[in-house]
This record gives sequence, structure tokens and C-alpha cells, in this order.
Amino acid sequence: MKKIIFFLALIFSFTPLQAIDISGKWYFDSIKKVGDNSLNNLKPIASDDYMFINQDGSFSYKLSLIPLTAKGTWKYEKGIVTFNYTKPNDTTRFYRFSKDGDKLILTENEINYSFKKEIISPIKMNGFSLTSFFRGIIGIVSLLFISFLFSQNKKNIDWNLILKGLLVQFIFALLILKAPFVSDAFEFIGKIFTKIISFTQDGTMFLFRSFSSGVIESPLANFAIMILPTVIFFSAITSLFYYWRIIPKIVYAFAWLMKKIMNLSGPESVAAAGNIFLGQTESPLLIKPYLNKMTMSEMLCLMSGGMATIAGGVLAAYIGFLGGTDPNAQIIFAKHLLAASVMSAPAAIIVAKILLPETDKFETKLEVNKDDIGANALEALSNGTSDGLKLAVNVGAMLLVFIALMSMANYTLFKIGDWTNLNEWISQHTEYSALSFNMILGYIGAPIVWLIGVCKEDMFLVGQLLGEKTVLNEFVAYVSLGEMKDAGKFIEEKSIIIATYILCGFANFASIGIQIGGIGALAPKRKSDLSKLGVLALIAGTLASLFTAAIVGMIL
Repeated sequence: MKKIIFFLALIFSFTPLQAIDISGKWYFDSIKKVGDNSLNNLKPIASDDYMFINQDGSFSYKLSLIPLTAKGTWKYEKGIVTFNYTKPNDTTRFYRFSKDGDKLILTENEINYSFKKEIISPIKMNGFSLTSFFRGIIGIVSLLFISFLFSQNKKNIDWNLILKGLLVQFIFALLILKAPFVSDAFEFIGKIFTKIISFTQDGTMFLFRSFSSGVIESPLANFAIMILPTVIFFSAITSLFYYWRIIPKIVYAFAWLMKKIMNLSGPESVAAAGNIFLGQTESPLLIKPYLNKMTMSEMLCLMSGGMATIAGGVLAAYIGFLGGTDPNAQIIFAKHLLAASVMSAPAAIIVAKILLPETDKFETKLEVNKDDIGANALEALSNGTSDGLKLAVNVGAMLLVFIALMSMANYTLFKIGDWTNLNEWISQHTEYSALSFNMILGYIGAPIVWLIGVCKEDMFLVGQLLGEKTVLNEFVAYVSLGEMKDAGKFIEEKSIIIATYILCGFANFASIGIQIGGIGALAPKRKSDLSKLGVLALIAGTLASLFTAAIVGMIL
């Protein structure tokens, strides 16, 4: 426990470089001496002259009227931005830094280099259209075809079950997004989540506020301090609700509904419903007595559901990423994240039953495991807090490592692009400024997200997010989505919503190991089966989130 507390304190005291965010495309505004209020610039500037400051530590800019092209690497430290030029000459220059909203000023030798950031406001959604509907149909058919290609038993696919599952998803989407009563109910639940987040901030304020000012000082206003505590608090609340039998009763209701409609087994119905509220290693606890007797198809269904949905604890963190400090934005994203988790449960069943159809006899009894998680409410709350602490440490550690790895990959690829002159070509002919890991993921994922309804202007951004979620994890992807949204990089608001649904799930390579370890601890005899099904579960979870996003894209 002491080690965990020490590590958490270490993470909480860490202020990442990205807190000083000057990355992006900046257009030259003026080049003047300090205090010069005239309209004359020291060097001629064209309206399309710009500077790229990239998160991978590289920069490039051009002044077309001189002409001048420059590039190199940059770093920020103690109010000074250091530019290490590699072109036109090898040199190092130091600039004092100031930033105000969409304005950036770099000062050197009493000369101000002023820049403006182009902020593109997303186009509001126009509502339902035949075009979006048919795009969604194309997307669903494409996803069904991909699922069919990966199927381990194509002849025994129960297409009646698949159609029922799609119908359930579509009805859920219509009710949540279009039916006033259900939509208002989800918004109300979203308000509850937002209010609980505000309670978390009270606890955070007590721990980290300054004794002198009574507020959290700006150096501490970072991801670790403002976001991770919500994970701990929501884990504790979830544990308490489980002890009070609130969650098991809701799970049973959802399980009964899915069993009746889709003719599923009892255990997989409970597991699928449990995944809406619980994590991929907590949900199997609901069916612990049946794990050793489950068929391979049931086991894949269990694993796929865990990959396709999220847990309540991390849901609060995602709301914080996307909604920021705006309560209205938090409510909107809370509604969509809740909808995504509910809709992806039947979607995971659909894909799992295509990939590995049921051919064996299965248990029909519908029962939720009633194992206690504490002798009383206080013990349940304490256990949930301890689990939340471990989860927060795990999340912080994973983000630290994965973002560092992504930066290392971007730096390596930038150097390769620099040596091969690819960076210059990429800057001139693509949306990216240089060869990067983000670019590769964007181009791989772009065709897939275009099929499900993302416009061509945003498909590389959303494709990149899909890649980050799959290769790294959804936390990294949601952080990127929040940064892209705040920077105004999306052309359509619809792209932001679709991306929210795509990323709402645990489907990544690390989750394979988590499930083998977590579920394997509950059923040691099934570890070999879990290992065999790991990659299929990842595919199923990814496709399930895409199914959900495609259906939402149809009716938005």
C-alpha cells in the first residue's frame, strides 16, 4: 500500500510538458520591434505564411515572399522556447514565449514574432438525411462483411439472431437520441454524473489547494490532479451501489431483456448486461460459478462485451476529457457515452456470434452471482476506494508510458522522414507536417471511419483516434480527441460525436492480457481458451464500437 501511495503521489506531482500547449499550425501575423504599433513589418508576410509546431518536438515554417523555409526541433523550458534549426543553417535560437488564446508571440532580440492560430468551428449537424442513412447502411454492410471474413464457422451463423441484435441497437439509438422521454432520462443521468464529478472536485480541492490562496495553484491544474480522482471516487460509488444491490437488479433487467429477444444463454446475458456498468474484469464476477462450464462461444461473448464497453469509473474521466469545465458540455458527452456503453452491449453479441457461432448446449438459467463485496456499506466503500486507487495509478502509469512511447515513435519517424526528405513532401501534399505515428494510424483508419459516416475532411483525424485506441488505449485516444476538439480541428460536429462512440470501449491489445489475467484468475482451467480467443475478442470489441457509431451516424 505504501508503494501505491508513493507512486500515486509521484504521478500527481507530475506536470506534463503538454500543459504548455503551443502545438499546431500558426499563421504569421506580424514581425515587429517590441513597442512598434505601426502597420509595417520588418520582413514581408503573405497571408498563407505559417509555422508548424508539432507535438513530436519538430517545427517548420515558411515566408513565401522572401523566400525562406526553415525547420528543426523545439523544446520549452522555464518560459523559453528553444529552436534548434537544421535548415537553412545549423543554429540554436532562444525565444521568450507568451500565449493568449489563439495568439502566440515569440520574442528574440527585442523583435516580436506574432502568430495567430486558425480556429475552425465545427459545422453544426443538419439532422437526419437520406445521404447519412445510406452511408450508415453501407457502413453496417461493410462491418458485417468484415465480421464474416473473420468468422471461425461461417456455415452455422445464426443470421436471425444477428438481425435481432441490429434491430435492438437501432431501437436503442432511436430511443436515446430521438425519443424525448428516453433522451431526457439519459440527460438526467448525465446530470447526475456531472454532479458527482463536482463532488469529486470538492475532495480534490481539499487535498491539493494552497493554504495561502485557498485554490489549486495553476502548476497543479493538470490531468493527474483534475481527472484521476474521479476514477477513485466513481469506483467507490460503484462498489457501494453494488453492495446495495442496485447494480445487480439493473443488470438482471437488461439480461432478461437480451435473453428473451436474442435467445442467449443465461450467463452470457448477465455478462453482456454487466459490462454496461462494470469493467471487463469485474463483470465476470457476476457469473463466476458458470465460468468453467461456459462454451467457447459464450466465453467469446463474455470477452467481446468487456472489450466493447467501459466501466463507470473511467466513464467519469472521459466526461472530464471531453466536457472540460463546462457543465453543459459535460452533460451532452455524458449522454453520448452512456448511450455508447448501452448500445455496444448487443453489438458485441452480434459480432461474437458471427465470429464464433454457438453449436453446443448452454445453460439457460438466468442468475446474478450474489457474492458480497463487503460485510457492510463502509467496507464496500473502502474496498471500492482501494480498487479505484489501483485503477487510477494504473491509468496514470499507462498514460505516462504510452504517450512517451508515442512521442518516441513520432521522433524516430520524423528523423526517418528528415533523412529521406519525406517530411517536405508530406507537408506539401497531405494534412500532416511530417512523417509520424499519428499520420500512419490516420491513413490506416481513415477508410474504415469514412465508411461509417465520417466526412472526408475529418476521416484522417478520426482514423488516427481509432488507431490510437486500438494500438495504445482509449484513454490516450480520448485525450487526443479532447485536444483536437478544443483546437477546432474538426470540420463537422458529427465527426466528434461519432469519434466519441468509436472510442467508447476497452478494445486494445493490452486488454487481451488484462482479460486473460483477470478472468483466468476466476477460472484457471479456462486460461488456454482465453488465450485462444484474445485476438478474436479484440476484433469483436472494435467492430462492435464501429457498429454503434455507424448506427448513430445514420440518425444524427
